[in-house]
Amino acid sequence: MSRMDRYKDIHKKAKPLKRAPSSFFARRERQERKEEQLRREDATRIYQNHQQTSDDFHDEGQWSDDQQRAYANRPLEDIQTRKKGFFRKRAPKIKQPRKRRSWKRIIFGILFFLIAYSAISFFVGKFVAEHDSSLTPATVETFNGVKASNGAHNVLILGSDTRGEDAGRADTIMVLQLDGPSHKPKLISFMRDSFVTIPGVGQNKINSAYAYGGADLVRQTLSENFGIDCQYYAKVDFHSFEKVIDALFMNGVKIDAEKDLNLDGVDIKKGTQRMDGHVLLQYARFRMDEEGDFGRVRRQQQVMNAIFSQLKNPLNLIRAPYAAGKALGYTSTDVTSLFLAKNLFSIARGAAGIDRLSVPVEGSWNYGQSDYAGSILSIDNQMNQSAIDEFLNK
Repeated sequence: MSRMDRYKDIHKKAKPLKRAPSSFFARRERQERKEEQLRREDATRIYQNHQQTSDDFHDEGQWSDDQQRAYANRPLEDIQTRKKGFFRKRAPKIKQPRKRRSWKRIIFGILFFLIAYSAISFFVGKFVAEHDSSLTPATVETFNGVKASNGAHNVLILGSDTRGEDAGRADTIMVLQLDGPSHKPKLISFMRDSFVTIPGVGQNKINSAYAYGGADLVRQTLSENFGIDCQYYAKVDFHSFEKVIDALFMNGVKIDAEKDLNLDGVDIKKGTQRMDGHVLLQYARFRMDEEGDFGRVRRQQQVMNAIFSQLKNPLNLIRAPYAAGKALGYTSTDVTSLFLAKNLFSIARGAAGIDRLSVPVEGSWNYGQSDYAGSILSIDNQMNQSAIDEFLNK
């Protein structure tokens, strides 16, 4: 048998071989199975989200008709279709309606914070001043204040010198009008040597009224001679004045000194500068020149105007509650915290400047001499009273 005859039927007896699957087709099948699984998971999650969103909508009723319609008609392929690989397209997020902000609540919160801050700062400052061991505690005097006939609040301001021959006398006498007809602070200064009638005492200089009967007798003297009624009083001595100014203005008071002067070892040069409480006090007290008390009263009014003008500084406004508390604590006064709060805007109007008047007015006085009072100013009471009425009521 030949070799060819021996192997001619061998292919019929051989078993068919199984072809090994190609690695390319295997990867493709696995990828298709993964994508199918992802589509099923997406469909399940979208269905669950849809059910939950529908329940929330029916419970809360916050969606508009347009939102409902857009959600119901959205294309299914946009939700289910994913890209291959890692960059798959996510299901679109449904925007929830925004809640409106309550501006009333925000404004109320800001106002509450400002009121709380001011009240706490004020009483802390007042407590610190009242417990300052470097000064004698201020005591409140008996003062039978009377409200002005025009409805204004007149505050009697007294500066008392507790040293030397003038001890116990009022070195400064002013009346500050708040909430008057003009709705603007007004200031009247009285010359300390004005010769007036003091109730229960007789004729004497007006500054001696404080030595005879305190702040209330000064009030009575002003009422009898000039027809001006005062509802409250505030008295500071020299040391308290320095403390009050330093508390109100940490960087000093900006003022334009009208001339070179020296008092108690303090040299002040002419020109604009900042003065602390001690230097400002010497500037306001100085009268050792040809103008005497007239020049001093003018400078005192300049100082008061400068103090009011600097209240508009934002930094001073932030410190104002604390400083006002300290000022009230250092001062002998019957002015209440409630009165200050009610007249806060009236005081703030003085930042634009205050109207000022000096008494006696021009042409209503003459120099004189008294056997027991020394050099005096003889004044025309009627003329000055008319000038005061016109000033306060215009």
